[in-house]
Order: sequence, then structure tokens, then C-alpha cells
Amino acid sequence: MEFNLQAYGIEVTNILRNSEKAILYESALKLEKGSAISSKGALMVYSGKKTGRSPRDKRVVRHAASEKNIDWGPVNYGMDEHTFMVNRERAIDYLNTREHLYVVDAFAGWDPNYRLKIRIICTRAYHALFMQNMLIMPEREALKSFGEPDYVIFNAGSFPANHFTTTMTSKTSIGLSLERKEVVILGTEYAGEMKKGIFSIMNYLMPLQEVLPMHCSANVGNEGDVSLLFGLSGTGKTTLSADPGRKLIGDDEHCWHRDGVFNIEGGCYAKAIDLSEEKEPDIFNAIRYGTVLENVVYDPETREVDYSDTAITQNTRASYPIDFINNTQIPCIAGPPKNIIFLTCDAFGVLPPVSKLNPEQASYHFISGYTAKVAGTEMGIKEPQATFSACFGAAFMMWHPNRYAELLAKKMKECDVSAWLVNTGWSGGAYGVGSRIKLKYTRAILDAIHNGDFDVVKTQREEEFGLEIPLSCPNVPSEILVPENTWKDQKQFSKLKSKLVSLFRENFEKFKDHVDESIAKAGPN
Repeated sequence: MEFNLQAYGIEVTNILRNSEKAILYESALKLEKGSAISSKGALMVYSGKKTGRSPRDKRVVRHAASEKNIDWGPVNYGMDEHTFMVNRERAIDYLNTREHLYVVDAFAGWDPNYRLKIRIICTRAYHALFMQNMLIMPEREALKSFGEPDYVIFNAGSFPANHFTTTMTSKTSIGLSLERKEVVILGTEYAGEMKKGIFSIMNYLMPLQEVLPMHCSANVGNEGDVSLLFGLSGTGKTTLSADPGRKLIGDDEHCWHRDGVFNIEGGCYAKAIDLSEEKEPDIFNAIRYGTVLENVVYDPETREVDYSDTAITQNTRASYPIDFINNTQIPCIAGPPKNIIFLTCDAFGVLPPVSKLNPEQASYHFISGYTAKVAGTEMGIKEPQATFSACFGAAFMMWHPNRYAELLAKKMKECDVSAWLVNTGWSGGAYGVGSRIKLKYTRAILDAIHNGDFDVVKTQREEEFGLEIPLSCPNVPSEILVPENTWKDQKQFSKLKSKLVSLFRENFEKFKDHVDESIAKAGPN
């Protein structure tokens, strides 16, 4: 039977559904400004004025069936049903003006018991190839029985929203209706909005089934031992999850259910800034035919990419199927985690390189989501600045952070999981005085966690945060494991530690009335 989109009021008949990469390449090169092929065979594209997400323009429709579950506020802005339908009609009208459209029908979630059928309707070949990389693609034969999707994304991002429409604050709008099971995108051509829109949906649906959605990477050892690595930008989440001794399950979005974990995505979306074969060989070698390179600068004659050039944006990205990475677990499913690792880049230099957390402490640090920015990363930053993002991904969390923290603590206890706080930041002083902990030491710490080496070593209790610090680790100098031992200026150490304690406590004020008392008490004194 001929495929059409008439059920959505779309009358366009020329529809490219789950097209071959070559067709999408040809279409992008012919029709989309800024498209080119790199010397490695990747499709280089330009996302337009928006080169990153627009979190302030994300809206969720308020509906009696779901609004009591959603943590309304600066992350989840409300939208009324009428406004959503105005934007939806605006998107449909625009889609109907196109000579042809692209459709991607694919899955989110490797576990068949929890996966969603997703339909993407878009106007750019770039968007179609991106989502074919990021979702789990059905085989040709399976596509025939795909049926009706669970959720539909109408991506009319080339056409603006009307900012005079109620609750619109700009010409960009990403609207989600959980009841209609639809996402409408206007005014932004940044492909990451589709990926994170699906993650937001999973973040709402999964807790209803007692499944924990997580913004983390995951890998698995030869003995089936799974590790989850949480961390904000710059902490080493992607780099450390690519471990030559362990298989990669996924680099960004996972779910933890009764029997184990699964990757939500079928691909990876890696930062490309300063990418090199020496530093990140797995990602570098994944950039080939089929990969989408967003907003990179390249030599017009050689088509060689200059990954250090941020003339367009610092948020250059590469999107590729997960099997472009060697040593990957396919299908991307594994058993329950054995270790949870919270990565933080502490630029104050006061947190230990490794410490063990009890379940309540794990929930506290999970809700806090701490790392630090350093001078030079943003204009005006002259000293370390603490950054907190609840659940290490506040922008995508639909429920109150405590809902996810409760699920985390419950699953940790059920599965007897160990939790660790690993500092990949500074030692011997704050940024500008001390030095960053060597990558080889952090890798040795992770190896020790995976090998169970810390189960049999002496520990020292750190007073303010209540952390248990192992006093020895293979291939790591013991003197760096206790932070104050590396500082010459003990007064400055105490001063900065007190400051960090205050920042943690100040940040947690907005959560403490909504979380279990045991979690609130697990923070620093």
C-alpha cells in the first residue's frame, strides 16, 4: 500500500521514507545551503542561526491527565492546548508547501518491552539522516509492519513561530503534547531538538513504569559487569566510557528497569570541538560516510575539517550510528549496573579523586549534579564557578528530581550497586594554582572500581561531605587521594572547601522540602 501522511492533513505525495544514505546525501547537497562532503566521507551541514538547543522555547501542554506529574518551572514551561494547535496547524501548513518531505520511522529504546515507535516528518535531508543515525532503524521487511507510531515529531523548523501567539516568547517553539503524543518544532533547524524531545518523552513515560531514565553513558566488562557514568560537559563522560577493556552500551541516554539497562538511542552525538585522532580515536574514526557533521569549518579545496575552528559555533557535533564505534555491545542491552560513577570536574580542587557513596549520598549528588566552570571557558569567569544540573540533565527531566532520585536509591538497594564520586578536576590547588588530575590516574581509578580493588583497602572519612576516601589505588600516587595532602596553603584549602560546602547547601535549598529527609541529610555539613 502506498505510504501517505493524509491522516495528519499533509497532502504532499512525494515522500522519502527511511531513505538510503546516498539519496539523502544527494538531496542535501542539491537543496540545502552549506552542505558538503568531508574528506572522510561525512555529510557536513549547516543548522542555520540556531547552533544549539533553545531550552527557554521548550513548552509542554498543560493537561489534567499529566500536569500533576510535571515539575513546572524554568525547565518545563507550560503551554495551553489552543496554542499548541495553532503551532501545529502552522507547521502542517508549511509542510504542505514543500515539494517533497522526509519521513523516518524508527524505534527509541533497544528493549522491545519499553521501546517507542517514533515518526519524524521533516523538510531537510540533514534532519532525516541525523535521526536515522540517532534512532534504532527497523529492517526493510520490518518496516512493512511498523504500523502507527507512538509519537510523531512535526519538524517545520525552517518556518518561524508567530511570537505574538499566546505564551510564545520568540519565533522558536518546541511544543510537546503528551496527550496527543506529538512534538511540533518551529523556528529552529538544530537537529538536537528532535533527539532531546524524544529523551524528554522517555523521561516522562518511564517513571510511570518504575523505570529510571538516565542522562549517562554506559559500558560493560567481560564478566557482564555494567557501569553507568554520569557527568556534565567537560567531566570526561564520553572519553572515559570509551574503555578499550569494556564494551560501549551507549554514550548519552539509558534506562534502568527491573532486569537491567538499555540504550534509548541507536547512535552517538559527540562534541567535535578540538577532536583529534590522538585524544579520541574512537570518535575520530567514526567520522566517515553516513556521519553527519554539524556546523564545522573545513578547507574548501581539500574538504579537511578544522575541528579547532569555532567560527560558526563552539557546539560542533558529529552524529553517527553506534556501530561506527568499535567494541560496542549490539544490541545495546545489558544486566543491572554494578557500579554508578558520578564524574565531576572540581575546579576548586577540594574533592577527592575518588570516594565511595552510600545510597542516600548517591541520591543527594545525583540531585545536585555538580561540576565547575573554569576561567576561560566563558566570558567574565575569572575564578572557578560551581555549576549544578539536577540529575546531571535538568533540561530534560519532566518530573521533580526527587522522583528520579527515589528510583535511583531504590534500584541501587535492590541490585546492591556501588556508587562513586570521581573528581576529574584539580589537585594541589584550585584552577590556576594546582594541576588537573591526569587522565591516566582517572582511568586507573575506574579500573580499580571495576576490579573491586577498593573493597579491600583502608578508607578515611572526609568530614564535611561525609565521603569515604580509599587510601590506596593501583597505579595512582597515594598522596593525591586525600586532597588536603596535596595543598601547600592549608588555609586556602579550608576556605575554598567551606565555600564549596556553602554552594552545595545553597543549591539544595530548592529541593530539600520535596526530598526524603534521609537524602537531605546526606549532603555536606
